[in-house]
Amino acid sequence: MNFNFTIRSMADLIDAVNRFGILPYFANSIPGFSVEEHCTPTALWSDTGDDSWAWKGPVIQATGCAYGKFFLKKAAYVSRDWFPDLANYRRDGYDFDARYDDGLAKYQDKELYDLIDENAPVLSKILRTNGGYAYSNRFGRKTEGKKGFDATVTRLQEQCYVIISNFVYSMDKHGVKRGWGVAQYNTPEKFMGSAFTDTVYLRAPEESYDRLLNYLASLLPRAGEKELKKFLG
Repeated sequence: MNFNFTIRSMADLIDAVNRFGILPYFANSIPGFSVEEHCTPTALWSDTGDDSWAWKGPVIQATGCAYGKFFLKKAAYVSRDWFPDLANYRRDGYDFDARYDDGLAKYQDKELYDLIDENAPVLSKILRTNGGYAYSNRFGRKTEGKKGFDATVTRLQEQCYVIISNFVYSMDKHGVKRGWGVAQYNTPEKFMGSAFTDTVYLRAPEESYDRLLNYLASLLPRAGEKELKKFLG
């Protein structure tokens, strides 16, 4: 597969996610394997807000892919075709309740996972408020509350129990976006439905890992096996 491409528009990014299936947003340990490195300057960042950062939500919605911190604690797009294998490998065949019952998940992870599962799709700021987590308010002041939200939600994404299904923006009175998009968290079970639930545990986790490794090797022939294994985690 030819991994040479240029992202000039949201349509280009949608095409890249659909074509390659696994596409990190930021530059990482594998040179050239990111949205960031294939964007034109104005597509990467634009004063008008029409850029890859603002396209994340629409791209997720258009492709139905999973988005989250899946690799090396950095965000990536993973298609519906490949996310079940990634989730099966990362979960080691466990759904979340079974993982917790076997003592493989912390209580703080269960607490946040249950809050997301019960309210999905749910904005991060609502999770912080309803879960009693400390956060910075609109005046930049830190509120009192539990610590560890970011670390916990990142861990749940790495294990593929939680994904980001959209980014939601505040609007001014003229209907113009303002500020940064707020992450909307979800579970792949609820966002992808049967496309995920019917396939996630079909294989042994080791088979899913081998499929992912072989696919990345075909996609990135210049990357060594050690480098690809480090990326997969």
